[in-house]
Amino acid sequence: MVIPATEKNPTIEEALQWRLLIHGGAGSMTRDQMTQPQDSGVRAALGRALDAGSALLKLGGSALDAVTASVKVLEDNPHFNAGRGAVYTYDGTIELDAAIMDGRDRNAGAVTGISRTKNPVVLARHVMEDSPHVFLNRKGAERFAIEKGIEQVDPSWFETPERKRQWQEFRQHKSRYFDIDMKYGTVGAVALDHEGHVAAATSTGGLTGKRWGRIGDSPVIGAGTYADDRACAVSATGAGEYFIRIGVAHEICARVRMKGESLQQAADAVIAELGGMGGVGGVIVTGPGGDLVWSFNTPGMYRARTGSTGERVIAIYADE
Repeated sequence: MVIPATEKNPTIEEALQWRLLIHGGAGSMTRDQMTQPQDSGVRAALGRALDAGSALLKLGGSALDAVTASVKVLEDNPHFNAGRGAVYTYDGTIELDAAIMDGRDRNAGAVTGISRTKNPVVLARHVMEDSPHVFLNRKGAERFAIEKGIEQVDPSWFETPERKRQWQEFRQHKSRYFDIDMKYGTVGAVALDHEGHVAAATSTGGLTGKRWGRIGDSPVIGAGTYADDRACAVSATGAGEYFIRIGVAHEICARVRMKGESLQQAADAVIAELGGMGGVGGVIVTGPGGDLVWSFNTPGMYRARTGSTGERVIAIYADE
């Protein structure tokens, strides 16, 4: 006998309260700069990433599994600066970074300078779960990936014609240290599962033209990625040097936990501080209370959210 759902007798799915929020980068995305195919392509990709994570949460899956699944989808999509479609370094190579954090016990894993692991977020999770360390880099991280049987690809798999064109254009301006066009296609996800636990994951290719082994905020726990069941989960995107200096992700969580600020108040305050220092970018945040918020000081941010309430929002521009 099938019993219809009511307020007193919800379906299993309705009883599982969960939330999922993702981003694909913040920057100079405006309607006059993006073509209709670009706009449609990004929205479709964000939708697929939402579907991947929410499919797990609907069945009672963990926040950690959901953010991993969503970020994997974004890493495989060339619309974003992570995994396939990542930007080139000054020397014409691709170096990938990623981090993941579990709000239950604040366990975390991160990798930087990856060039052969197909999904850096998967490697970051293995570092968290299968090693005594938090942060691995370059050849050591890749050796660990091989030992764990994580899928490897030729570095050419990450390359796309559009990213190469951007790199070639950048190299014509010899005075630049890195791309100054404010296009930060870093990807990330935060989630709340039905048990009240939160998790965050972030993945990036960094900045076009980065050199000297530059590392941004994405893989730095507390800067671009942080999760704590006592407060919230945060994934960031933007000018990494500023996010590192402020410790943006941890700062937001600390304001929520220590000052009792709402997620929106904390996120807005820290992004305002970032802007005051000259930094640009944005964050996505969720917490045990179920709020889903984002805050950014750029013309746009690729972003989307959904949850057990049935809400589904996909947006790009600041006025959405």
